Amino acid sequence: MDISSVLQGGYQHALSRSWQAQRTLTKNMLMYPIFITDEPDAYVEIPSLPGQARWGVNKLEEFLGPLVKMGLKSVILFGVPLHCEKDDRGSPADDPNGPVISAIRKIRSLFPELYIACDVCLCEYTSHGHCGVFRSDGTIDTTPSTARIAEVALAYARAGAHCVAPSDMMDGRIKAIKRALIDNGYGNRCTLMSYSAKFASALYGPFRDAAGSAPAFGDRKCYQLPPTAKGLARRAIKRDVAEGADIIMVKPALPYLDVIQDAKELAADYPLACYQVSGEYAMVVAGARAGVYDLKTMAFETVESMVRAGCTLILTYFTPQFLDWLDE
Repeated sequence: MDISSVLQGGYQHALSRSWQAQRTLTKNMLMYPIFITDEPDAYVEIPSLPGQARWGVNKLEEFLGPLVKMGLKSVILFGVPLHCEKDDRGSPADDPNGPVISAIRKIRSLFPELYIACDVCLCEYTSHGHCGVFRSDGTIDTTPSTARIAEVALAYARAGAHCVAPSDMMDGRIKAIKRALIDNGYGNRCTLMSYSAKFASALYGPFRDAAGSAPAFGDRKCYQLPPTAKGLARRAIKRDVAEGADIIMVKPALPYLDVIQDAKELAADYPLACYQVSGEYAMVVAGARAGVYDLKTMAFETVESMVRAGCTLILTYFTPQFLDWLDE
């Protein structure tokens, strides 16, 4: 055997195995997606998303307090409005007394050091369940859609969000949001994280149950990326960098590790995020419950593949478990 072919001596010990990683998962890299409803005292479990729930603002202290003590550094908020009048432009999205803005204020008062990102989209607030504003012929009208999304993002920044994260996939929304932030004095006070390569995936089902955001008709394939569209994803990443995004995101994560690697190349000087979406999480949990593998082992294997592909920020529903596991 040639000398250069002997590799196992370099990873024969647990410590030396850890040295083989170019980057290691840490608590700072985890962002926890949470669902906020407009029922202040709500705690509603989500059957298709095991271990997750919709929370009312009055429950946030008891929910987040133990996690902050365990090292939780960041959350991303998704509003779940149940008692508002939805319309075709998502008017309740920036309601000062709505779930997201109420939660921003509450979390800022309770946990001043906790980093708050807000998902920015209209689908939870529109009567039709789509992410933009429609023309009379039933097609998405990009110009008023991006203008409306920029209004919502600015409202979240004004309420105290550290980060706004548009997930709608409308063309031009990064530029519109960045312009709104700059023109209103938030350009250097609020991070803009773009869902740059968000694919039209079959893995969003549990999230739509959780957020009540399934479209009333049709689908989102005309604005979310086709799963085979590697070139489109690369173009979208480059566009969002040029339009002013501060962080680039790929969603979902595990089926698109090649796109994450592309993003690392195309946006080499930017933080790179990925979203381990609801269906990915639910599959890992279901496999563990069926005895296919150990939950902790597989959770680490999936997330570490994202770190290996280049991610520096991972949005995952496993965050509470990782906060515990990383202390072991």
